[in-house]
Amino acid sequence: MTGATERSRPTGLGDFEETLKDFWATRPRRPRHGRKVAGVAAGIADRYGVDPVLVRVAFATATIFGGVGISLYVLGWLFFPAENDEVSPVEALFGRGRSSTSRAFTIVLAVALLPLTGWAFGGGWFDGGSLLAAALLVTGLYLLHRGRGQEYRPPVTGPTGPTAAFSTTSTPSASSGTAESPSGWDPLGADPLAWDLPDPRPEPPVTPPPAPARRRNAKVGVITFAVALLVAGAGVALGAMGVAWFSPPHVIGLTLSVLGLGMVTGAFLRGGRGLIALAVPLSIVGLVTTAVPFPSYHGGFGDIDAVPGTAAEVQPVYQHTAGDINLVLTNLARTDVVSTEVLNGAGTTTVVVPADADVRYACDVRVGDVDCLGHIAKGTNPSTVSGTDLGTDGPGGAQITLKVSAGAGRVEVNRA
Repeated sequence: MTGATERSRPTGLGDFEETLKDFWATRPRRPRHGRKVAGVAAGIADRYGVDPVLVRVAFATATIFGGVGISLYVLGWLFFPAENDEVSPVEALFGRGRSSTSRAFTIVLAVALLPLTGWAFGGGWFDGGSLLAAALLVTGLYLLHRGRGQEYRPPVTGPTGPTAAFSTTSTPSASSGTAESPSGWDPLGADPLAWDLPDPRPEPPVTPPPAPARRRNAKVGVITFAVALLVAGAGVALGAMGVAWFSPPHVIGLTLSVLGLGMVTGAFLRGGRGLIALAVPLSIVGLVTTAVPFPSYHGGFGDIDAVPGTAAEVQPVYQHTAGDINLVLTNLARTDVVSTEVLNGAGTTTVVVPADADVRYACDVRVGDVDCLGHIAKGTNPSTVSGTDLGTDGPGGAQITLKVSAGAGRVEVNRA
């Protein structure tokens, strides 16, 4: 019994090298059913008993967080065999067995992997994001195998021949010299038909023990959400204080990395599934900030209401991270010459100039609307509205140069 137990115990989870060998020998298989594209995420989930949604979110986050998720998914497609295949597509390409993926399509995937990897590691919206995302995914898969490599192992298949039948009927040998007893002769002198022997008692069916119920660990999600909230708040605060690195894309990337680590931890502790509802929209926001680059806006939060009484009181820059900015320049004299710049990260920005002032203006917004002295633009990253407006009285009056810029919201320049 001891020898049988030792032979049935999975091995290969010793040092790093043995773990890699065991992973390759029992690597995930891409299922036929439940797949979304090629079954790579579903195969990993089936192999280690985790929720496939978590694996898909990890690949999607890695794709947004630098672009490496697509490259790793294609690698799994090439090196993970399908459910009923003998080997993976790459192994079949070298004639080591049968794969349902054609050789031509395998070559196409292998060729496409080169530009995908170059695009992922050639640069991204988060500096070093591709390398960090790849390291997190590979480390998570390694830890999954270390923690659950001996569970959910693929069944061992092999030739199972028919059980040998044993017969109790003896055939007399011709040289034995023993005479065959006549049929019906009973040495005990009893009627053979009168024997009433009990039938062999059948063995009771073996009932497998019930699988232990998996309990969700709610603390993983709560702790991860709290840490992500602290990281996001600290990043926003540092950005508002003037630390240039903590731009919106960087803050979103840091928050997504915390959520990703929480979901990987939750895969081991069976918790943190609710983090998906936060990670998906945040990933979309990160993609938007990548497509529409936002400049850095500083100055804090809240509203600014400025009404300078003279030209000397007009500041060269009015800047805010988020909130409404209202700048009223109607107190300027006709002989004043001023120039100012208004920058607002998010909110409504309004500048009011005198009715008879000569205004040179340049207004732009990344996402939102612009109405600059009757010239309108709207949408995502619209063209800058610029020009010179002399008012209804023609040349004369205060000379005002305005540059108004906003990340998101509405920009207005009106006359009193």
